[in-house]
Amino acid sequence: MPHDPDSSLHSPKPARFSAAIVFALILGLFFGVLFVGSMGWLMLSRNSGRALLGHLWSAVTGRTLSIDVSQPTVVDRIQRLQRLETVVYTMDKLVTGAKENPIFPDFLAGDRLLMMVHGEVVAGIDFSNLKPGDVRVEGKQIRLHLPAAEVFRTRIDSAKTRVYSRQTGLLVSTDPNLETQVRQEAERQLQEAALADGILRTAQQNATSTISSLLQGLGFEKIDFD
Repeated sequence: MPHDPDSSLHSPKPARFSAAIVFALILGLFFGVLFVGSMGWLMLSRNSGRALLGHLWSAVTGRTLSIDVSQPTVVDRIQRLQRLETVVYTMDKLVTGAKENPIFPDFLAGDRLLMMVHGEVVAGIDFSNLKPGDVRVEGKQIRLHLPAAEVFRTRIDSAKTRVYSRQTGLLVSTDPNLETQVRQEAERQLQEAALADGILRTAQQNATSTISSLLQGLGFEKIDFD
């Protein structure tokens, strides 16, 4: 059988062509994976960079909560309360007033008044005179010297006060000052009764409770009074 001299030259070409195709596919796949990985790393780097910048920006521009509980501030806060009314004492009382003549009997020269009086006594503490030396601050502890409780006012309620009876002698006219004098005496007795019932002690206790709540709101954990 005759031998073809060109057959040995052309037979390896299909094998080399197939190998080149396989190599190109592998190379393309490698670069594709490398590209996708690079893009993912770039996006991850961008997100991490943004998060890092966000934390840095928050640290620079962030605000923290602070409460000023220095001594002047505490004194100022308490002084703003001014006259803190902590107790209102009310009472209804029958009061009698009379004008008598040393010579003639009452039915001739007397003047007698019976009045039902409704009044109130208001007590509390005046903080306007509180001094810096009355407040001592140590961290979250505070010691406070409160002013003494006092009676702010004693008042007769005219709308609820009325005259029950009035008896005037036959020989005299009604005394126009008697009712005023009875009211004044009723105020005095009302205040005495309130003091006897311990209105100042109650006012001091209520003021202490109110100030304690205020100071706790300012952040103090231990509050002492002297």
